[in-house]
Amino acid sequence: MSNEALTMRGPVHGTKDARRVAIGSGVGAVIETYDFIGFGTAAALYFGTAFFPTGDPVTGTLAAFATLGVGFAARPIGGIIGGHLGDKVGRKPVLVASLILMGLATFLIGLLPTYSQVGLLAPGLLVFVRIVQGLAFGAEWGGAILMSYEHAPWKSKGKFTGIVQAGFPVGLLLANLVFLGSVQLGGELAWRIPFLASIVLVVVGLIIRSKVPESPVFDEVKDHGDIVKSPVVEVIKTDWRNIIKGIGLRIAETAGYAVSITYMISYLNSQHLADKTQTLVALCIASAIGIFATQAWGRLTDKIGRRPVYVWSCAFAVLFAVPMFLLVNTGLFIFIIATLVISYAVCQNSLAGAQGAWFPELFQAKTRASGASLAYQISAMVSGFTPFITTLLFVSLGWMGPALLFGAYAAIGLWAALVTRETWGKRERRLAEEATKSTPQSVNAR
Repeated sequence: MSNEALTMRGPVHGTKDARRVAIGSGVGAVIETYDFIGFGTAAALYFGTAFFPTGDPVTGTLAAFATLGVGFAARPIGGIIGGHLGDKVGRKPVLVASLILMGLATFLIGLLPTYSQVGLLAPGLLVFVRIVQGLAFGAEWGGAILMSYEHAPWKSKGKFTGIVQAGFPVGLLLANLVFLGSVQLGGELAWRIPFLASIVLVVVGLIIRSKVPESPVFDEVKDHGDIVKSPVVEVIKTDWRNIIKGIGLRIAETAGYAVSITYMISYLNSQHLADKTQTLVALCIASAIGIFATQAWGRLTDKIGRRPVYVWSCAFAVLFAVPMFLLVNTGLFIFIIATLVISYAVCQNSLAGAQGAWFPELFQAKTRASGASLAYQISAMVSGFTPFITTLLFVSLGWMGPALLFGAYAAIGLWAALVTRETWGKRERRLAEEATKSTPQSVNAR
């Protein structure tokens, strides 16, 4: 890779707004994760009885998880729309629009009537709002991560995108803290309050994001007249291999999360291994640690490269698949906490920390938003229906079914990491070091 190719990563020393952009993008990620993950928690703990009442609790849980999956299925469409607009009109407008859409949809969930009030109309409305959530979340990630990546210094892409990626465990922590508090209220308020409260976060996020400047890389592409007419079509034609590899990389992280966290919440509750309060406390501990773990993993990729982190993390996840369930099956709260911490802070956060810099580096600047978003969001369809599939596997095979599925997802990620090119190897790091020393630092991104 030449210095000329490296310039498509943005200014050598980053921009003076690099940290503010990363925090602004991260705050948006916090809000959108709070909204989206909150739905997963509610689906695992409440929606089965509120919207899909049946005589069989497993059937209700399956229906709730199917609704959860619908939102994930909508994410690729959101990713296509957001990626197209991000490459055509800029990263910032996508950030603001996706946040507004997500906020309104989430607030409306808190107002929805239940099955006992309006019958079949209730699950129909829930599915519709869930689709809107999926579209918004699908458009969110590409804009947020690229804004941070393209403002950051060459040598610190992992560090700055790690701040954005850390927004997800922050959102997870906030969502579970609110659910932990609201569970004491009982009844419908236990799940309505967290969704209604999200409107406050949306207002704060909009204020912050409105002050974030546009990406310098997009401005450069625009100034040079390199805006592509159909970015999605172009990136599929020229970079379809990287899209497929990105899907494989992402499946290990997002589908693995769906087994080890989203499904695990339901598993702990249904098998009476932990009550709702204990489960939420364990999740809060794991997500709090995950905030720092994600940033640490991102920084590590700046030092040793993106691929090594991914390879070793996926290999560990393959080995951890069966012990993960053996530990929680003891019913000991300390083991349940340890399992969720390892599952999240190691198996998931390490991959998320590496993705922030690795995915943008796989694609050209003019189609980067579309390529990264497609790779990132198509895999969401797999993860979205994973809790549903995992529940069916448990019915057929017991806990070994979910364990084997988790291991299979990790193996897919391991394969993808091995066949995907390293974008920040020794040569790239050396060229960046030379460019950093030889280029005057007119602005200080740090």
